Amino acid sequence: MPIRPRVDAKTARRTMAEIAPRYSKQEARVEAERCLYCFDAPCIQSCPTGIDVPAFIQKIAAGSLTGAARTILEANVLGSSCARACPTQVLCEGACVLLDRDEQPIKIGRLQRYATDHVFDNDITVLSAAAEKSGKRVVLIGAGPASLGCAAELARLGHETVVYEKRLLAGGLNTYGIAYYKMKPEVSLAEVELVRSLGVEFREGVEVGRDVSMDTLREQFDAVFIGTGLGGTHRLGIPGEELPEVVDALSFIEEIRTSPLDEVAVGDRVAVIGCGNTAIDAITQAKRLGASTAFIVYRRGADDMSAYEFEYALAKADGGEFMFHRQPVAILGGPHVTGLRVAETQLDAEGRTVLVPGTETDLAVDMVIEALGQSKMKEVLLAWLPALELDARGAIVRDFDTGATNVDGVY
Repeated sequence: MPIRPRVDAKTARRTMAEIAPRYSKQEARVEAERCLYCFDAPCIQSCPTGIDVPAFIQKIAAGSLTGAARTILEANVLGSSCARACPTQVLCEGACVLLDRDEQPIKIGRLQRYATDHVFDNDITVLSAAAEKSGKRVVLIGAGPASLGCAAELARLGHETVVYEKRLLAGGLNTYGIAYYKMKPEVSLAEVELVRSLGVEFREGVEVGRDVSMDTLREQFDAVFIGTGLGGTHRLGIPGEELPEVVDALSFIEEIRTSPLDEVAVGDRVAVIGCGNTAIDAITQAKRLGASTAFIVYRRGADDMSAYEFEYALAKADGGEFMFHRQPVAILGGPHVTGLRVAETQLDAEGRTVLVPGTETDLAVDMVIEALGQSKMKEVLLAWLPALELDARGAIVRDFDTGATNVDGVY
């Protein structure tokens, strides 16, 4: 049978609500006052964007929410989305010195959200473009987080900045690919508007290579920034993969983020293939949208999964099940999915995962979600710039200090 929506709008709003609700004023003040405001704060060192965490928390404690948000957004223009989607448990909060005292770490992510929500909700301006223009023009390809952060910094340095995005909405994975219960699309789109307010021009619905050539961009701009991210998701390459109820995890998550929640179709028994954080997002949202059973099939063990421990715990708390040391060998059914055939796995002498003969088992499922990682955009990149140097994995070779590639003016 075809899959169908399984929850009404009211239920969907409840089950897909953000995990950590916004702090109240009193809650934020109490949490901020727990901070020791370390001079050589390890939380700053653990933040990929170097936000001065003690400084913004101290401002929250003093009641200066605008000042706190300014401290955050000057370091990271995407501080609002990072407050929700960043794995703070293993970064800034994981480095909190209170853990050495067997105390709970400061809830840095929730405090960061509290401060940034204040300026977005009240339309308060805390960032501005440079008053003096440099006369330089920079084009950025792709409007995901990398390009948004880069574009904001360039605008604040006085450069004229234009972002090309093939989709109709900017924001990349923040708009289309983050689990709904972590962050709603509106948060990402508000950040896009913040970047736009700095004078950055967005040309959405325009695809480089189709609507405009790379040669044209290099002629018209002083520098090119490639922020395209990754390509399509990997496939299993097994029989039955063409059936309509076999979807990739990012497409499933995108539908959740672009359609009314009560119109998103989901199976009654859902199998998710893979065990990274995207797989966790998929299984958790399938359960929250009404699947009676949802389980992850992973060819290795729990110690090998790339998902964070707190994500793993979340999926189990939502009723997700895990089937380790199993690998799909066929998807059953026609014209609709009716089952998944899996076989047990083991490691060979060289540490590779291999199937154990004679261990196949058929599982009753009506939806299969593939979360197998994404491919590099090697073919696209070389079509744009045949001289561009890529490594063995298909990633762009660049100077890690400047971002410069081997092609002059391309970063």
